[in-house]
Amino acid sequence: MPSEPLVDMSQFNFSKPIFTLDDIRRVNPQRHEMEQLSGIVHVDEPTHTIVGYKDVTDKEFWIAGHMPGFPLMPGVVQCECAAQLGGFYARKYDLIGGDYLGFGGMDAVRFRKPIFPNSRLDLVARVSRVRARKLAQFEFQGFVNGELMFEGEMLGVTVNRDHKIK
Repeated sequence: MPSEPLVDMSQFNFSKPIFTLDDIRRVNPQRHEMEQLSGIVHVDEPTHTIVGYKDVTDKEFWIAGHMPGFPLMPGVVQCECAAQLGGFYARKYDLIGGDYLGFGGMDAVRFRKPIFPNSRLDLVARVSRVRARKLAQFEFQGFVNGELMFEGEMLGVTVNRDHKIK
């Protein structure tokens, strides 16, 4: 059974973002086809909640291959959208150290309905735990036209650019 919405998404004006793509780029490291946020419309620091969106266009990198003739937004891309929203909040509001927030894990992820091109994916993320400025846990949800499309929990961990993989 789907969860209750983390926030009432109808209260936000998605045509007037408080953080634009340029603002997001100053915080998040993703570029080109991996930029998965279009804007952020709400931040509530006392509840550690952030609301943003992704304009899902007919020019997305996954259109040709997932699935030919019936393009569906891949679940991993949906999760990446939510992760970038949570990562923006964690970095912008100084919850974590490091250079950026990377995936540490995901739990209880459910995909409720398919997401198609030419829709706006509305996203909400809320911090549920921060540990030693090295880890942030979020609840997240994605909606299209007010309908819950996916939800879950993610764990973000700090990543430093100078970290070498051996």
